[in-house]
Amino acid sequence: MSFEVEIGLGKRGRTAYSLDDVAVVPTRRTRDPKDVSLAWKIDAFEFESPVIGAPMDSIMSPETAILLGKLGGLGVLDLEGLWTRYENPEPVLEEIAALEAADFSPANTLRLQQLYNAPIQAELISARLEQIREAGVVVAGSLSPQHTQQFYQTVLEAGVDIFVIRGTTVSAEHVSQNQEPLNLKQFIYELDVPVIVGGVAGYTPALHLMRTGAAGVLVGFGGGASGTTHRSLGIHVPMATAISDIAEARRDYMDESGGRYVHVIADGATGTSGDIVKALAMGADAVMLGAALARASEAPGKGWHWGPEARHPELPRGNRVNVGTVGSMEEVLWGPGHHTDGTSNLMGALRRSMATTGYSDLKKFQSVDVMVTP
Repeated sequence: MSFEVEIGLGKRGRTAYSLDDVAVVPTRRTRDPKDVSLAWKIDAFEFESPVIGAPMDSIMSPETAILLGKLGGLGVLDLEGLWTRYENPEPVLEEIAALEAADFSPANTLRLQQLYNAPIQAELISARLEQIREAGVVVAGSLSPQHTQQFYQTVLEAGVDIFVIRGTTVSAEHVSQNQEPLNLKQFIYELDVPVIVGGVAGYTPALHLMRTGAAGVLVGFGGGASGTTHRSLGIHVPMATAISDIAEARRDYMDESGGRYVHVIADGATGTSGDIVKALAMGADAVMLGAALARASEAPGKGWHWGPEARHPELPRGNRVNVGTVGSMEEVLWGPGHHTDGTSNLMGALRRSMATTGYSDLKKFQSVDVMVTP
């Protein structure tokens, strides 16, 4: 069966669906929500929920990474962010929060670029990761492909448990005539820690990333609510289709590799509990949350949210957006919820949705029936 449509006489394209276009369908069986497990495991690390805090300065500081870890998730610190450029980034965060409340503001973007022009300090990478380790939670840090070669040894020496390589789009085969590209397969092979890498949004590039030895792949282009990649570059793959395609790549890779399982992690377009439910239903093992966690009262962005794309020195592809504050991080994740729009008690909503559709664990929930509702 082909899902291609004719755009014009000279071009055909696939029909694709966003998470808004699909809905989970209840089955004949329901369960008690208390009987539902949200546990997720990657490599040797186990978590109470399938939640990863996105490496964005508006969400993850060493303190919020620790808090998320104690609440059963995984916090990933941006090792190219303010916490590794400034000894005390609090005044910088205050300044960013106080910028004019305007969308697509050139002045705001210029100021972000200036603030992030401060050099990354290797000693601060070590100090921030050590702070997280001392708290007794899983330590995870993120670098872009461009800075991985320069700083990964510092990251490993600091004792990171999970290493994340995150960019707008990451391929297993980057071609450059100007500099020696990162050999992802060799790099991952030589590391002693599990690596999560992405973003990626198609079957073939995801399969290639899985063959590098990655423990997990990030589906999507990051940014989510704050990203403007579609507007800037014309690149966009609706998340429901992207997750489903890459879940299929995971299954084919398991057959190819003799059973090696690579985790599929939805990164972007999961701003509410309903989005999280549908991302997992489409085949994701976990979700990397941005705006959803930026709404926590402890978030460094103070109700504002922006990603690495917003500060790019030459071609910024992100915006600083106001997401507001809905409650503490514990209330955002585990409740009690006081909002009816899917922004609080995210895990309570996921557990109830799984119970309503008759599933007791995340892996089985991936087989839930869905309908297309464009």
